[in-house]
Amino acid sequence: MRLVLLAGLAYGLMSLITYAVYAVDKAAARQGRRRVPERMLHIFALLGGWPGALLAQQHLRHKSSKTRFLALFWLTVLIHMAVFVLLVSLQDKHWLR
Repeated sequence: MRLVLLAGLAYGLMSLITYAVYAVDKAAARQGRRRVPERMLHIFALLGGWPGALLAQQHLRHKSSKTRFLALFWLTVLIHMAVFVLLVSLQDKHWLR
């Protein structure tokens, strides 16, 4: 249970940070300022901020129509889901009941 709590906190914190980075990039785009590199947005998502990235894409309408960007983003989500399934299958499943 402790691991689940820590993972939830980590995903939550990274999601907040990632959402904020998307918001900064969106503001920079509107104001013609220097942008956050797409590579950094992907790194934040890969580090666990993908839920925040997904919310930012929908709420801020940012990076929501770039096909190549979205393909890599969804690959990141798929990787996270695969790791989760693997970890759950390797663990004692008593905490799932």
